[in-house]
Amino acid sequence: MADEGAGWPVWRLPWMSRRCIGAIGAIGISLLGVAMVTTCFCLGFRKSQDSQEQDVAELQLNHTGQQWDPNLRWQAGPALGRSFLHGPMLKHGQLHIQHDGIYRLHIQVTLANCSFPRRTTPRKPSLSVGICAPATHSVSLIRRSFHHGCTVTSQRLTRLARGDTLCTNLTVPLQVSSNADETFFGIQWVHP
Repeated sequence: MADEGAGWPVWRLPWMSRRCIGAIGAIGISLLGVAMVTTCFCLGFRKSQDSQEQDVAELQLNHTGQQWDPNLRWQAGPALGRSFLHGPMLKHGQLHIQHDGIYRLHIQVTLANCSFPRRTTPRKPSLSVGICAPATHSVSLIRRSFHHGCTVTSQRLTRLARGDTLCTNLTVPLQVSSNADETFFGIQWVHP
């Protein structure tokens, strides 16, 4: 049954009054408004989460420097195959963190032309990963010895802050394998 008077017909059931229709309309508009605000909030929240979820890097060794340099320098890019960088930045071959959070770090380093004859020197080669900048926040995150092997692999979860720079070093200057399947370094943001 159509209701006359407003300029357009309003369909209603015979038992519904104009006041009832107005209340239903107001509730509907209110619910629509709440739904729109909730959707906008959730999309904005998700967008902020997505920006940090993209903080991920898989790096390969950069061989443009000295081959016997104990400071390992890294590179990333599509031309390198499986290497990529989303979120963090590389500064002078070292990883620079852009967002606070908990990150998963992983590294594998294989020595080239590896052989360990008996040495008279007490220094055994080891790999270290640490926060080297800012200097006031310098801390070791991973330290692994090669013992008598040619490969070191390690991973861990750790909290990193915006502005932290991660450095990877060998305690003894040795030549590192350039094979991307043998030597790589990566991080992934896992939690704020």
